[in-house]
Amino acid sequence: MKPVPAPRSRSETPSAARIVRQNVTDVTLGSLRTFGRTVLLGIESVRGGAADVLAGKFQWREMLYQAWYLITVTALPAILMAVPFGVVVSVQVGNLIHQLGADSLIGAAGGLGVIQQGAPIATGLLLGGAGASAIASDLGARTVREEIDALRTMGIDPVRRLVIPRVAAMLIVAPLLNILIIFVGVVAGYFVAIAAQNVTPGSYWATFGAFTVLDDVWISLGKALLFGFLVVIVACQRGLEARGGPRGVADGVNAAVVLSVAAIIVTNLVITQVVTMFLPMRVA
Repeated sequence: MKPVPAPRSRSETPSAARIVRQNVTDVTLGSLRTFGRTVLLGIESVRGGAADVLAGKFQWREMLYQAWYLITVTALPAILMAVPFGVVVSVQVGNLIHQLGADSLIGAAGGLGVIQQGAPIATGLLLGGAGASAIASDLGARTVREEIDALRTMGIDPVRRLVIPRVAAMLIVAPLLNILIIFVGVVAGYFVAIAAQNVTPGSYWATFGAFTVLDDVWISLGKALLFGFLVVIVACQRGLEARGGPRGVADGVNAAVVLSVAAIIVTNLVITQVVTMFLPMRVA
């Protein structure tokens, strides 16, 4: 008969508080390590992309292919998202302004809402949903099939071969998508204002041009570029670190989408506060 193990003493039995503290510590340290690897991947991508362009080794064909793929999966959803967004902004803000007796300011409110907040956030969310999932699934599948390890064995840097073209494609598509959403959202808000809220076209565009300055457009494009960069770096990092077969790829895709959306929301909050402090709204 096997000897019966002696019961643990109370001091040897881990307490619930100790287990929770250990789990929190492990999750925190793991998150910091993941964040550090993501930052290093972003720095390596920027540095490697600049070096490849100067050396004439940039993967232009792969970049164009990835850019076209991103356009095909995000262009139509961008239009479908921009139309109701422009309508909602025009209706909600228009009702409030109508109660104040300043119907002519609907153009200014709608334009500022779409350009400063709506367009870059919609761009980031679309790229974080469609773009991040596509990139993470592609790289994750390559990782679990050991294609990434094969590239390293052959002396090919997977970052320069796979990550940098996708980063460049995302940086091209993000501002284009942002401009498309701005145009569709503003036009949708314009038609709602003149058709349902009895705003004259002249007053709409006059206030739109008076309150919306060129700096707002540049800030919106800058946000879109930054959001696209965050999305593609997070997606590539999760894809390259996928483990455990198809389940690991699915977990990587889910993590890429969630982390991208969270990063976009937090970054937009910080940028909005900084812009409000240093570039307050002014009449052109």
